[in-house]
Amino acid sequence: MADEQEKQEKKPKPQQPKQEKQAKKQKPEAAAPAPESTEPVEPAPRARLWDFYEQQVRGKLQQQFAFRNPHQIPRLKKIVLNVGMGDAQKNPKGLEAAVAELGAITGQHPVVTRAKKAIANFNLREGQPIGCAVTLRGGRMYEFLDRFISIAVPRMRDFRGLPTKSFDGRGNYTLGIKEQMIFPEIDYDKVERIHGMDITFVTSAGRDDTALALLRELGMPFRVETPAAA
Repeated sequence: MADEQEKQEKKPKPQQPKQEKQAKKQKPEAAAPAPESTEPVEPAPRARLWDFYEQQVRGKLQQQFAFRNPHQIPRLKKIVLNVGMGDAQKNPKGLEAAVAELGAITGQHPVVTRAKKAIANFNLREGQPIGCAVTLRGGRMYEFLDRFISIAVPRMRDFRGLPTKSFDGRGNYTLGIKEQMIFPEIDYDKVERIHGMDITFVTSAGRDDTALALLRELGMPFRVETPAAA
């Protein structure tokens, strides 16, 4: 009996057919990727205010100031938006909200600004976050200026024109805004805190009179200054 059990144990196991082995080894094939679209992507249209400057404003300024060299004609170089948050250290969520709002307004991610030096009277340390800023150039700059002039400025409270005495003597104009609510990109229900911002228009004019003429031709609604009575 013992010899029969040993013979049964030594019998080879039945082999599986080759087809079944091959089926187990084969892995399920990955789904084929969808064919890419061969249609070319159309570029974004150029800002209409940029074309307006090239086609009309440049000629008017050259004729008004008698520029002989076309490089003397003033142009808009950049627009800088700056939001100051003095309590950013105590209220970090307020700074995060300001960064998100400024990004929605400009379509560009802002940079968090930090203190350059410590001031003990203001409990300010060097490197402490104090706000955020965005610098716009090129087409994005002209698109923002177009939206600012045509949509945001008319929504200002008690608006009677922009002041003309905010130039720095070198052709740069800075405007202070009290509320960010004038921009249509801001949802009033989601605003945690109302804050203002400074907008600086940097030009290549070098003079205030030519910079004023440039911004006025671009559509900036400046206040008409009446001469003071003697």
